[in-house]
Amino acid sequence: MKRNNLFIWLVLGLLAACTNLDETVYSDLTTTNFYTTRDEVMSAVLRPYTHSRAVFACQSRENCWRLNEFSADQLAWPQKGIHGYDDAKWIQFHYHTWDYTHSSLKDCWNLIFQGLGYCNSGIEGLEAREAEAMGITENEKAAFVAELRANRAYYYLGAINTFGNVPIVTKVAEPEYPATNTRQEVFDFIETEMLAVIDDLPEMTSANSGRFTQIAGYAVLADLYLNAEVWTGTPRWDDCITWCNKILAGEGGAQHGTLELDNDLLTPFCNQNTEKSKENILVLSYDYQASDNRCNWASDFYHFAQKYINGGDRNGNNGVVVIPSAYDAFDDHDLRKQEWMLIGTQYSYDDPATPVNGTVEYAGEPLVFVNNIRLNKSGGTESSMITGEENSGARFNKYRPGAYEDEHYWSNDWVLYRLTEFYFMKAEALMRRNNGVATAEAVELINKVRQRAFTAEDWATGDYAYTPTTLTLDELLAEKGREFIFEGKRRTDLIRFGKFLTGTWWDHEPTNSKHLELYPIPFAQLSVNPNLVQNEGYQVAN
Repeated sequence: MKRNNLFIWLVLGLLAACTNLDETVYSDLTTTNFYTTRDEVMSAVLRPYTHSRAVFACQSRENCWRLNEFSADQLAWPQKGIHGYDDAKWIQFHYHTWDYTHSSLKDCWNLIFQGLGYCNSGIEGLEAREAEAMGITENEKAAFVAELRANRAYYYLGAINTFGNVPIVTKVAEPEYPATNTRQEVFDFIETEMLAVIDDLPEMTSANSGRFTQIAGYAVLADLYLNAEVWTGTPRWDDCITWCNKILAGEGGAQHGTLELDNDLLTPFCNQNTEKSKENILVLSYDYQASDNRCNWASDFYHFAQKYINGGDRNGNNGVVVIPSAYDAFDDHDLRKQEWMLIGTQYSYDDPATPVNGTVEYAGEPLVFVNNIRLNKSGGTESSMITGEENSGARFNKYRPGAYEDEHYWSNDWVLYRLTEFYFMKAEALMRRNNGVATAEAVELINKVRQRAFTAEDWATGDYAYTPTTLTLDELLAEKGREFIFEGKRRTDLIRFGKFLTGTWWDHEPTNSKHLELYPIPFAQLSVNPNLVQNEGYQVAN
């Protein structure tokens, strides 16, 4: 059982509500009659985390994860036979033909600002009350406010990456119609907030996994500075390196003992990754056994008959696949290709010698995932976003829930930051600072991570280690794609490397339209708030 469960406070609150029959007038809840116990304080501090699952994880929501992956060069949700067209909204992301009426943009905006509202509400409530009246100490109050402010900064990191120019709101419902702030102002706000609270955050331990700690704050700052040139026009490579160094030195705590890379590729994502992973820095916590709640990646990734493959209880919408050019970017000896993706004939968990059958085009026939997206059944040769079948494309296998009888079934925490990322961040910053040329230190950093993706024999005998000559910026981007596939990072990386608008992949041609590096402010928001300003290059509301 996990030592730390973010949702236990919410469960306790629900149980209390079911047994207390006294009338509660919800319209009269204020800071004086709600923040009266430690449990009530904790419910406010933890509420933004439960909401983060809808915003930042692959959680079957129109969220930051989808917007950052479906528009990039690795994952797609193509139409497969009669399924998956979905009003062409996934197709529009792949072809970069979205506009400001796209429903996913509206939903993502709403999710981000709802999360910011939870942060602001908690901050206001705690700051309005004396610590003693809330059943906590002054030090705890300061730490809780710092945690909420750090969480708010992280929500704004999602906003600046997705929409760029957004309102900075720090009070609940005030002002009623907030004005747009520039991307530079949003950047400055994130930086100022995180630097202001970093020393008040606790060091990471096994007891506070899944919450904002000092090392999680370091991670946000490193991420912010890595993207500073794109987001503000001014590079901040040295600042990125400074915060990466703190993380690589093990400052700010660790989930277990000393922060270090896990020995294998599966531990960071396994169903006991809170207990077993030494490299995870910030996660969204799940404990299915304690809370009956799990990260719902099944909906996006799983086939209609996936439960027979996994021995579980969930099938999916047969949606997201790895596009052929992304699958081909992995060497055949790369363990990430073998371990993190499903390809070929799929067999029954209960009877490994028996293939699982398809359900649509291949009903009654073995289900064989193939590295193409075309109408093979009818002899089709076209490969595009509208020519898929139920077995098109390699599939997601990075997070494995275990079989249904597993005592830790589907308790995988979703990873937002892990140590591996800061090896890559520092290496990139070193190369950028060196006119794009790899330094010996950058090569060492990437090789230390890459070595894990090959057997000892292959690493020793194959030509898999990078040198200062072979580790170009283009190769760094490719290797980062292989390491972080499925993790919601890809669009951000493509933009920073100048490939998002100019790149060609599978069924996508260059768009070369600068405004597409930001998503538009949604029509619904422009319609109700006259003080919002549409991002350049997009239509404005009438």
